[in-house]
Amino acid sequence: MGENGWRWSDAWIFVSLVIASGAGRHRRSASSRRPEGVRLADVLSTADHLNRAIPQRGEVETAVRRLLGAGLVSVSDGWFRITADGERLWRGRPSAGVATTVDTVQGVLDRRHTPGSADWTLDEADHAAAVQEYLVRSIPSPRRSPEGHPDRD
Repeated sequence: MGENGWRWSDAWIFVSLVIASGAGRHRRSASSRRPEGVRLADVLSTADHLNRAIPQRGEVETAVRRLLGAGLVSVSDGWFRITADGERLWRGRPSAGVATTVDTVQGVLDRRHTPGSADWTLDEADHAAAVQEYLVRSIPSPRRSPEGHPDRD
């Protein structure tokens, strides 16, 4: 894979977007998903669950530019969506376990699509806000005991 080939981080962001949007559910039709797409915090959350790391701003920006340019995703007003071509790529990939899905998708991208280049930027403040939103959402709420329960004071 040369400089112009797909990177692992491109596939990581694509798979994260697919899963976050619900497009990964094989029995769920496109018309049953939220038409607005998903927010960056949802993509980052899924990426963290897949790879135990939150993608850096540059990784997201580069991947989204390449995926946009290839016609596999769209972004509008902060909402990320899988396009019909992206959905076909996802549904046509070989089955793989979650642990190898990103590697599998990277191979499919290499064989079936050329990375594109689109004019899209991710502002540092927008990335930081999405990371913060994800981190706040991921902190478990403290358990509260029911008021007046005889076994607890």
